[in-house]
Amino acid sequence: MRPKAARKKAGEVKDKIAEGIDPGVEKKAARAAALVPANDLVEVVAKQFVSHYAKRQLKASTARDVERILDKEIVDLWRGRRLSMISRADVHGLLDDIVDRGSPISANRTRSWAHRMGSWAIERGLIDANPFAGIKAPAAETPRDRVLSDDELKAVWQAADALEPVYAGLIKLLILTGQRRCEVSELGWQEIDLDARLWTLPAARAKNSIEHSIPLPDAAVEILKARQRIAGSDLVFTLTGRNPIRGTQTVKRRIDALMPPDIQPWVLHDIRRTVASGMARLGVNLPVIEKLLNHVSGSFAGIVGVYQRHSFADEKRAAMTEWSRHVEQLARGEAAI
Repeated sequence: MRPKAARKKAGEVKDKIAEGIDPGVEKKAARAAALVPANDLVEVVAKQFVSHYAKRQLKASTARDVERILDKEIVDLWRGRRLSMISRADVHGLLDDIVDRGSPISANRTRSWAHRMGSWAIERGLIDANPFAGIKAPAAETPRDRVLSDDELKAVWQAADALEPVYAGLIKLLILTGQRRCEVSELGWQEIDLDARLWTLPAARAKNSIEHSIPLPDAAVEILKARQRIAGSDLVFTLTGRNPIRGTQTVKRRIDALMPPDIQPWVLHDIRRTVASGMARLGVNLPVIEKLLNHVSGSFAGIVGVYQRHSFADEKRAAMTEWSRHVEQLARGEAAI
């Protein structure tokens, strides 16, 4: 050791002794800590949390979202670090960076799932304190009420025509059926009966865990018939046959680039609200709309939901047919309601 470095080291030792710290004891503790297996490495904890909690106790689609969020936002940044050594400052820095790149809601979701992962790690004895505890959501969330106008919906439909068929089909099926994005993007051929023009969403994929029957209008059937099936794959919207298409935000940005520049900001989920609102304007009764969207609140909340067993099959098909006719008229440039 060079004289200057040696003097600096000696000075540090003296300072510690002056503070009542025994350097020898500190060295032994450091060596002992180095010998302890790092069971709380961030990537190890995240993998175990997804495997032993998310995939066992959450819906498959939710579990995939959790895995994606943790891998992208937590593991990629902190790989090799111990969860027990993550500080509150580290957490705030992580969330601030996500907000700064324009994704405040993603920051909220990251905080929420990371907090749950930390609590799970405490239960498993992997850490003693949750680094995400006491951290508030970085962004305020208010219920969205954005509804696309007929002109905007027409613009989205026409923009979809410029996309690859797999993405165009996804966007158009969202518009025609009003179902949730993940329910459409993960659609399986075994759920579809083209002859009966019926889509049966299994309880395992439904958000409320209730099997849901969606009558398919002719336009939706034609879209599905045009899809090229990949041998050995049950997925309708897929590029590889192994996984459903991802990156819908990239698709959304491509659609935005093809739409008039003065359109107010919107998200794909606004299409679902637009379908509900549009059906109401067409005169469809609220209970029928709620059945089509697979809602169990509203008209079917509480005791009503227990005893109301009418399927509304005929009413749902009539409403879907009327809505599809309206969308096709918009796409052709005909007068809207």
